[in-house]
Amino acid sequence: MNHEAWRDRERTTTVAVDGHDLEAAYYEAGDPGDETLLFVHGIPTWSFLWRGVAPGLAEDYHVVAPDLLGYGDSAAGEGFDRSIRAQEAMLEELLDALEVGTASVVAHDVGGGAALRLAAHGDRVDRLVLSNAVCYDSWPVEFVATLGLPRTAEADDEAFEAKLDSAFVDGTYGEADPAFVAGMKAPWLRAGGKRALSRAAVATNTNHTTEIPYGDIDADVLCLWGADDVMQPLSYGERLAADLGGEVVALEDAYHWVPEDRPERYREELRAFLTETDSTEEGE
Repeated sequence: MNHEAWRDRERTTTVAVDGHDLEAAYYEAGDPGDETLLFVHGIPTWSFLWRGVAPGLAEDYHVVAPDLLGYGDSAAGEGFDRSIRAQEAMLEELLDALEVGTASVVAHDVGGGAALRLAAHGDRVDRLVLSNAVCYDSWPVEFVATLGLPRTAEADDEAFEAKLDSAFVDGTYGEADPAFVAGMKAPWLRAGGKRALSRAAVATNTNHTTEIPYGDIDADVLCLWGADDVMQPLSYGERLAADLGGEVVALEDAYHWVPEDRPERYREELRAFLTETDSTEEGE
């Protein structure tokens, strides 16, 4: 699926975060009466990250993949917070807008930080799948930190696109799919995209994961991790699994963009985890 087709499936709703009414875009597929799988992306991606995973699960689940605030087709203007604290609030508001009580959450990168907060601060998360997620003091990494510098917003078009290429072409294991690269870059190449990305990067805040009460998370947990990632190494997934009583599945031949690097294996492991935990809950 290319990014134009993905965007055709997106819908929008209004979420209230920190006193601001903001537009949130989200991809949706499947029957809303089925269990909801909420897919959450990170930086500098958008919901299109899940193109190889989420649609294939829509036969059995209600699939929702939002664009975080400041990303993709969600609100991108000035005057609102883009930190994972604010993204946590957006996810809860989105669930309310869709009349979803609880969901199984599948999250990557800073989306993982938002999902961890959501799971720790209430009872909205039944199952939690974390992939190369920010946690503890694992972030921000140098690449994201440099995106927040003024020179990102002021870069010429060629230099800016080259920086994005370095993230998505060089960051993909093996040969990058041009449709993936084009899709990931598309929102940032629109008018105002440079400033939007710079704002998103500035909003990264390590305190928002170091302050999480990890011991309060009682969801079933799977750390489905790209084994060859250097930005969020496997050791953090192992630490999360140990602290949260979960399991780790390390996917070889996968860097940070693990849903893109290993979509079929990722989908298989995700489905197996969902099926296994379904069986466990039915047997209790």
